[in-house]
Amino acid sequence: MLLQKNRIMNASNLNYRHLYYFWVAAKEGGVTRAAERLGVAVQTISMQLALLEKSVGKTLFAPQGRRLVLTEAGRVALNYADQIFLLGEQLQERLAEDDVGKSLRLTVGISDSLPKMIAYRLLEPALKMPQFVRMECYDGTFENLLADLALHKLDVVLTDRPTNVKSSLRVFSHELGDRAVWLFGTEELAEKYRDNFPDCLNGAPVLLPTRNNAIRMRLDQWFEVNSIRPFIAGEFSDSALLKTFGRIGLGMFHAPIVLADEMKDQFRSVPIGEMKGVREQYYAISAEMKIRHVAVETILEARRKIMEEAD
Repeated sequence: MLLQKNRIMNASNLNYRHLYYFWVAAKEGGVTRAAERLGVAVQTISMQLALLEKSVGKTLFAPQGRRLVLTEAGRVALNYADQIFLLGEQLQERLAEDDVGKSLRLTVGISDSLPKMIAYRLLEPALKMPQFVRMECYDGTFENLLADLALHKLDVVLTDRPTNVKSSLRVFSHELGDRAVWLFGTEELAEKYRDNFPDCLNGAPVLLPTRNNAIRMRLDQWFEVNSIRPFIAGEFSDSALLKTFGRIGLGMFHAPIVLADEMKDQFRSVPIGEMKGVREQYYAISAEMKIRHVAVETILEARRKIMEEAD
């Protein structure tokens, strides 16, 4: 009984506003950026951090050159703060629902390099849940989406690459399968380049993703292995924009063969030839958390079926 009473007293000594300022400073990578995000003075953040360190009796940040880095105690505190504020956000969302228990919000980040129809297919298991899922989708660059995921602004990120194992972000990559890639183009381009594929592609116009996209290296290697030097008519960071230019016949472009119907209906493009050995990979990235989003769990549980489906 006395031990329980002491625990309650110790918990009451923890100022959660101080902890929140520490959490934001750790996530933003410094006091200045934390102050900008919270709209307060740098001195305010510094004072709150000092009070928190005094209350816990540990140094949470240590200077390293011109920046602050987490101490071992700081890393432990951040791990608990992640769970505390994630639960707080989930509590607010839960209580804010009009019909508690009847709907579920799922906030998804979709990498701009990922085909949108693939993203839809990956999300389908969540949409078919008995519980109504209210989905919010945001697209962006891989790096920006991971940053938002780490700050718990997103429940999951769908992308075409895993996270770097050396990354300091506490996130997990879950493989969702891959698909064979073909070269697509308008009927006019298909008629011109389908015969004697791929040898006929020397000097042929192609549209490629920019070099920061995961699949670009595999495409370049395929051209090199096949001794092909195409004419690069355009490079795009956004997959939908790339295909839009392909629709008007600016050049041929890659796409998973499983989307052949969509390529014809939306982009007036047909398969020209298989880029043998090139496969587009898909991943779901989730934040490290004690309680996982039930819709994210549903997506991850369905990945085995997705990976076993034939192209």
